[in-house]
Amino acid sequence: MDRFHIPVLLEGDLLSVTRRVRGVGPRAFLTCGEGQARGFWARGRRWVAHIGVLQETAVLPGDAAGDRFHAVWEALEGVRARLSGEKARLYGGFSFRVDDQLDPVWNAFPPARFILPEAELEGGRSDATAEELLLRVWVAPREGEGPDAARARAETRLDELAQAVESGGGGESGGPRAPEGLSLRTETDRAAWEAGVEGVLEAIAQGAVEKVVLARTLDVTPPFRVDPLEILDQLRWANPMSHVFLFEPDPGACLLGAAPETISTLRKGRFEATAVAGSVPRGETPEEQSFLARQLLGSRKDRAEHRYTVEEMVRRLAGRAHDVEAEEEPHVLTLSRIQHLETRVTARPRSGETVLSLLEELHPTPAVCGLPRDAALVFLREVEPFQRGWYAGPVGWADTEGDGVFVPALRTAVSREGVWRLFAGAGIVDGSDPGLEWEETRIKFQPVLQALAASGAP
Repeated sequence: MDRFHIPVLLEGDLLSVTRRVRGVGPRAFLTCGEGQARGFWARGRRWVAHIGVLQETAVLPGDAAGDRFHAVWEALEGVRARLSGEKARLYGGFSFRVDDQLDPVWNAFPPARFILPEAELEGGRSDATAEELLLRVWVAPREGEGPDAARARAETRLDELAQAVESGGGGESGGPRAPEGLSLRTETDRAAWEAGVEGVLEAIAQGAVEKVVLARTLDVTPPFRVDPLEILDQLRWANPMSHVFLFEPDPGACLLGAAPETISTLRKGRFEATAVAGSVPRGETPEEQSFLARQLLGSRKDRAEHRYTVEEMVRRLAGRAHDVEAEEEPHVLTLSRIQHLETRVTARPRSGETVLSLLEELHPTPAVCGLPRDAALVFLREVEPFQRGWYAGPVGWADTEGDGVFVPALRTAVSREGVWRLFAGAGIVDGSDPGLEWEETRIKFQPVLQALAASGAP
């Protein structure tokens, strides 16, 4: 398929033109954007994909890191000033924390990076049939060009893009395929990692921390290039209940994953998030799955770990929102390989709050960091022998009205020069067993590992 490129136009106002297209999925659309910035965000049937860059906002190492959430909001306000009664979204994310220097694997992913895309394709809307998709292109008129001429030019380009997408094929994968070749794997040393867990348990016994989420890595080097869109297809196919995402701000630099929870969702004045902490395997049979779920609900250790996350989220929201409520009892969230305790948290934000300001207050939650937050951050910086980068950082989108959706970059991998680095973590609390926590991280590697294997790179 020929690549479709839209010129980056940074001057003037922004116009949008839309078109309904039938029988087109995100794979065909994203393939048209190969060689450009691309992204994809989905949960269940709802999804949005984007290609190209009209405007980019980034906070680099050494910048005013404390203002990175506000810097993205200022960029959105600048975009809003160029619109005429329309909304626009910036897509991207934030690193877990701000590091002075970046590990090379994270070169394309600074402390914050967001893109205003040239084209968006949205599917699974409740007001459209499954085969009707919304296509959007943002255009900045050239100097001296009137609105009518600019809109006509945008319509012409939209026609060309729609034709390229509709004629390009690129259908979604229907499931795993036979693997080929052999990949090289390098993972965190188990003895060293379990020693880190013991260090956390000692700190807990001394009262220095209550919980620390300790992560480890697994590097996979396939013998050939693996198409990230193929991995994305496999992730979606195998993880329909997760928030599946892909963000490729530079060609070949790709972050993807399947997060089980949301950190900050704001729509029309209503905030929602999910606290997810505590886990057991899914089980090989319905009976085993049900048994393990009951075991999880009755586990003092897992209930305590979960309670830390819920209580801390409610406490932090109290200063920025009214009517902060959490479900009285957690329920079990069953995913493809693992089951978690989950509690829904809702609130009505105070005037002036945005999805980004609420996100700044909540991140990092005890589910991805620990408690107390500052003590856990210090512990992680000293113990983890790698940079987290965007792992466990918030990824998603925010719009010009302050609404948006952000999830933590979990069950995730980042690619650079043919190597895929996977991340997985486990919450260490009083009563944690190092061997069982290692097994939990092994299970959490599985979504991306299986997607890589199904893409031909076992």
